[in-house]
Amino acid sequence: MKVGVFGSICRNEKQTLIKRMFEKLSDVQAEVFVDCDFYSFLTHTWGFAPVVAGLLEGDIFDLDLAFSLGGDGTFLKTASRINKQGIPILGINTGRLGFLADTGSNELDDTLDEIFKNYYRTEERTLLRLHTKERLFTGYNYALNEIAVLKRDTSSMITIHAFIGDDFLASYQADGLIVATPTGSTAYSMSVNGPILVPQSNSLVISPVAPHSLNVRPLVIPDTSVITLTIESRNEYFLVALDGRSDIFPAGALLTISKADYTTRIIKRDNHTFYKTLRDKLMWGADTRFTSL
Repeated sequence: MKVGVFGSICRNEKQTLIKRMFEKLSDVQAEVFVDCDFYSFLTHTWGFAPVVAGLLEGDIFDLDLAFSLGGDGTFLKTASRINKQGIPILGINTGRLGFLADTGSNELDDTLDEIFKNYYRTEERTLLRLHTKERLFTGYNYALNEIAVLKRDTSSMITIHAFIGDDFLASYQADGLIVATPTGSTAYSMSVNGPILVPQSNSLVISPVAPHSLNVRPLVIPDTSVITLTIESRNEYFLVALDGRSDIFPAGALLTISKADYTTRIIKRDNHTFYKTLRDKLMWGADTRFTSL
């Protein structure tokens, strides 16, 4: 089995976890390929040179599985590298919260055993596509979590005129607007009080950021909807961020957001459900009187 390992700069205390993963991959005789930047970090910073079949450069890979070592940010970068190739991704958490990278250090051995015995499932996750008449976003114009339109370098709000299909929705006076997938509903959108969507809900959520009107609330719409946005700004520019990757756009630009024509495949253990992740990560039902002791 060909396994690609992608990662980011990790704290020193994560060395044991990462070395154990490479040992496990060697034990099951996996053909291991490592992202060249991550391999450089391992060798130059930690002095650790795992045995690999090759290094991964560019964005085209011949892999059966991809492992993302880090937090959700690293997972999003890995997903953008995988792009349309349909390679399933396992997120191994060396960060903090981790909704996408939800395999913890205490689960690593069992998870890898199950994967190499084919005891796992994959979930298809929706992505968003950003389209503009002229190519304004210079990078990868798809997002697994969200597309955010935000004010830039000023205390003044921006005005965002939003249409759903041919129907006018609203003119948001706010610091910004977030269009999130179900996967992204537990990310930036959740931090501005957007609803949590289950991954299979076939919906999108539109969440304003610090709206001027108290009547404006997040809105859930079908993921077949096409969203069109135009933006007014006193600063003449605004920011567009796709999963944290941002570019500056001129005021008046027309943005079209729609569901992508492909999905990201995420590896999940058979006993890992979205509801269990919510309980574990958000501590639903936990008694904080005891967890704080």
